[in-house]
Amino acid sequence: MNIIFVLIPIAILFVIIAGVVFFWAIRSEQFEDLDRQGSNILFDEELPARKPAKPADHDPQP
Repeated sequence: MNIIFVLIPIAILFVIIAGVVFFWAIRSEQFEDLDRQGSNILFDEELPARKPAKPADHDPQP
């Protein structure tokens, strides 16, 4: 029976933490436009083509 005095405050603490995280996510707009972020992973990004490196000018040492 004494364990309930430990478990109830721990459960209340978990609920408070979950509520804080949930409201933080709402305020920081984490739940806005869920479809776009989910489909972005399916498409590859077009990376610009890299130019070939110029060969180094080596002067032969006499």
